[in-house]
Amino acid sequence: MNLEFIQLLPETFSPHSRVWIYQSSRLFTLSEALEIEALINKFCGEWQSHGDSVKAYGNLFFGQFLVLMADESQTSVGGCSTDSSMRFVKQLGQQFKVDFFDRNGLAFVVKDKVQVLPMNQLQYAFENNFIDPETLYFNNTVLTKAEMESNWIIPVKASWIAKRLKMEV
Repeated sequence: MNLEFIQLLPETFSPHSRVWIYQSSRLFTLSEALEIEALINKFCGEWQSHGDSVKAYGNLFFGQFLVLMADESQTSVGGCSTDSSMRFVKQLGQQFKVDFFDRNGLAFVVKDKVQVLPMNQLQYAFENNFIDPETLYFNNTVLTKAEMESNWIIPVKASWIAKRLKMEV
């Protein structure tokens, strides 16, 4: 599985640009992904904060992760504009019958594919070698472009999961 994504991020955006990552409850089909990317582009082109256009970027990564990014060097993203992005994501979820807000599903790269595990099965997955300290984990809690570039896809041993599972690394 090719995990290269940094070259898809806008070079002109500040490293401090805010990032929101929404993980879908399932992988999208190719036709769904193309439709979603068109809707993301439309939303980003129209996104406003207090009447000013937001310098925005959005994309669907690995067929399952909706990423929105706002470069606040020109226009800051306030509460109302954040709410509008949440409404957009909720509408996408309803339209495509997926959940973008279930934080109990954790995504890993297993056997060259994105696999989502329920949080309550982490210990079992670790004990049965489904995941190990080197397994790549999608850390969807990153907040900035710089964090996304360096800490979005990380080994389990470098994440909060290692402590939860008391991994010896």
